[in-house]
Amino acid sequence: MTVLPDLNTLTRYYEMGGFVMPPLIFVAVMLWYALVYRMINIRTSRKGPRELIKRAQESKLESSAITARAALMAVEKSRTATSCEQLKSVLNEGFQQLKSEMSQHRALARSLVAVAPLLGLLGTVDGMIETFESLGDMTLFSQTGGIAGGISRALFTTQMGLAISIPGLLIGRVIERRQLNINRELDQIRDLVCAKSNQPRRV
Repeated sequence: MTVLPDLNTLTRYYEMGGFVMPPLIFVAVMLWYALVYRMINIRTSRKGPRELIKRAQESKLESSAITARAALMAVEKSRTATSCEQLKSVLNEGFQQLKSEMSQHRALARSLVAVAPLLGLLGTVDGMIETFESLGDMTLFSQTGGIAGGISRALFTTQMGLAISIPGLLIGRVIERRQLNINRELDQIRDLVCAKSNQPRRV
């Protein structure tokens, strides 16, 4: 059974990390904010592009998912477009707005994933400097410093940086894969609607 650390333990961890702990905590909060925002924003429908278009044409599509909104947009634009080329151009512009919406906080999340281990490395360097200074002063052991304190800080900040970065990297990859799949579905919706709008003109 996992026991959550109490306030005293968290305070000790905070003090153990030294001056890099405030920016590390800030990076962790901002990273998870960006990831959760992207996970909520990048939603896709369980229905395929053909089914979405069919429901949009029948005015039976009620969803806030990106692909559902794209299908509604495509059907509405197809009713006023005069040619397949014009429709494709209009949809490319409209879908680009949806893709830009999905990319919000993407650069922020990537930057924070890279910054977290660097902050941990900064704490490692600070801890090693304290360790070598303790060797010079022959301060072998101390609760607030010394060799033991310096090595502890060096290892702890490295661990914190990696603990923040690795989950963010993995979840970011999952979100990127989901966004890539949605982009493909948007292209399919555009091509299907353009093909259907062009069929009557061939008769």
